[in-house]
Amino acid sequence: MSFQSKQAVTVIGLGPMGTAMTEAFLAAGHPVTVWNRTAAKADALVAKGAERAATVEEALRAHELVVLSLTDYDAMFAVLGPAAAALSGRVLVNLSSDTPARAREAAAWAEEHGARHLTGGVQVPPSGIGSSESATFYSGPRDVFETHRPTLEVLTGTDYRGADPGLAALHYQLMMDIFWTTMSGWLHAVTVAEAHGITAEEVRPYATSIVSSVPGFLSFYTPRVDAGQHGGDVDKLAMCTASVDHITQTAKDAGVDSSLPAAVLEIFRRGLGQGHADDSFTSLMETLRKPAA
Repeated sequence: MSFQSKQAVTVIGLGPMGTAMTEAFLAAGHPVTVWNRTAAKADALVAKGAERAATVEEALRAHELVVLSLTDYDAMFAVLGPAAAALSGRVLVNLSSDTPARAREAAAWAEEHGARHLTGGVQVPPSGIGSSESATFYSGPRDVFETHRPTLEVLTGTDYRGADPGLAALHYQLMMDIFWTTMSGWLHAVTVAEAHGITAEEVRPYATSIVSSVPGFLSFYTPRVDAGQHGGDVDKLAMCTASVDHITQTAKDAGVDSSLPAAVLEIFRRGLGQGHADDSFTSLMETLRKPAA
């Protein structure tokens, strides 16, 4: 395909992610117009062939397809609000992170100004942009997604979750819930290890092994969870609670902040108080459905 035959794209927001996206579009032969609050961040991209817009309004008017890579939706409203008159006829692919509720709000706001809105949740860091093995959740109007899918697949593989604009944000936050909880647990563990003179590198093969076992647990517990079956034939919450108590005490004994495992312990103890001692730890879903007072 010639350079001219590729769909033109505007990218607003040139942090590490927006920069990686722009570079991927350029490498694939797409004309790209860019805008960023700090104009100098566009210099290297302009040198590679991108066009620099002087204003947000100019960036919006440049092309139909507009990719947003901003900190959150507050940033989107702050950036696009003053240029709302230029939104008519545009497709906003909002790859900024925020909540499902904010995504729905943004989609309604865009529609009020004559634009279509696709919510996106990128599942990889900037280094994963440009790889078909990476993936991004999308939701919003199906026809808009299908029309622009070939261009969006320059960035990553696509996973369309439905017409509700909040669904991509929801799936993204579900994955971030797992990711940050896991990584925080790892960081706490290596901090406790460090207090005992053990390096993160020494812990790494064991940490890798325990994380590698998780898919098996997910496969085992998922059908039970979906069926609402939390029998204690394999694990019992009482024993699990004792384990988390030991983790918490180990951190305290090492002089390390124990608030992370203590937060988990508090949830487990609430489950015990609700009569789930002989049930599986998955019975804590009942506890989690009712936030602590």
